[in-house]
Amino acid sequence: MPQGRPETVPDDGLTTRQRRRQPILAVHTGQGKGKSTAAFGMALRAWSAGWPIAVFQFVKSPKWRVGEEGALRTLGESGKGAPVTWHKMGEGWSWIQRPGAERDHAAEAAEGWAQIKRDLAAERYRFYVLDEFTYPMKWGWVDVADVVATLRDRPGSQHVVITGRDAHPDLVALADLVTEMTKVKHPMDAGRKGQQGIEW
Repeated sequence: MPQGRPETVPDDGLTTRQRRRQPILAVHTGQGKGKSTAAFGMALRAWSAGWPIAVFQFVKSPKWRVGEEGALRTLGESGKGAPVTWHKMGEGWSWIQRPGAERDHAAEAAEGWAQIKRDLAAERYRFYVLDEFTYPMKWGWVDVADVVATLRDRPGSQHVVITGRDAHPDLVALADLVTEMTKVKHPMDAGRKGQQGIEW
């Protein structure tokens, strides 16, 4: 893709403008660091473009306050850009009310996916981050065929970015943009733990 120009132009009858406005399904996968960080970078661009944003975090602990959450929530409430809605599995999902009950991660993931399907059908948001969503797919908590069909057939111009290791081959085949993060070096290799401002 030299100088931002595609190497080939499909014979699909669309104008350059129509092709440019097609919704994107992006997958950030691989063993390296930066998958979620890259997705939240895309969310910042979506916010600036005025696109309503929904973030669904599937694996990170509801108690873990990540830096991107604070920043995007603040931006969403600023009255500029676009609104931002942030959901964490087991917290802040209004359709889950189980106080005092032992957490059922598989059920929470299935309920989260059901809400995403409702939001996509209603075209509620323009940009979705499904953070670490590859894991519920890998673990069988959500049906891969259902995910692929829903994302393939989503209406309108809804952009979706999915993060996590071991992305399913069917998801990779469907996606418009797939980036694999490859670890070359990491501070943990030298015994250093994650730190605020870098990892969260």
